Amino acid sequence: MVMKKWIFVLGATLSLVGCGSSVKLDKAPVEDRSGTTSDPKTNQAGDNAMAKSNVPPLDLGKSASDALPISSRLIYFDYDSFVIKAESQPLIESNARIIKSDKTRKVVIEGHTDERGGREYNLALGQKRAEAVRRALGLSGVAESQIEAVSFGKEKPLNSGVDEASLAKNRRAEISYR
Repeated sequence: MVMKKWIFVLGATLSLVGCGSSVKLDKAPVEDRSGTTSDPKTNQAGDNAMAKSNVPPLDLGKSASDALPISSRLIYFDYDSFVIKAESQPLIESNARIIKSDKTRKVVIEGHTDERGGREYNLALGQKRAEAVRRALGLSGVAESQIEAVSFGKEKPLNSGVDEASLAKNRRAEISYR
């Protein structure tokens, strides 16, 4: 009986070790295109960050009541990453305009992953993706009180296929209006 317990404990330990990942979610690569230096410990840019910024200003004069189709509320990510791609910036800005137009409007950012990886890892990665979009909306002027970030991990795929194109559609953050 004692031998069976040890074999069970050893088997459970080995299976948990096999499910682990060597990817550290808190050390994401950050690409600085502004030409300024930044301190990752304080998350603050150098003194001339505003002078060299390549980010275009938001045009708040556009109609904020335009309803966005679902394709305009999805931000896609690379495999095993929570770095927002440059091509997603216009989507974030247009959603920020709509959210800021009504101070009572609330949104939930839902983080999703593809089916690869363990459940806990995917929940953590989905949360990091949702938080990345939440921070981007905050930098665009949306109040923190209007945004909530949650993770669904691999539990709600958009596409059930197993090819790379299907998996890529599942690596997303979705802005859900409330």
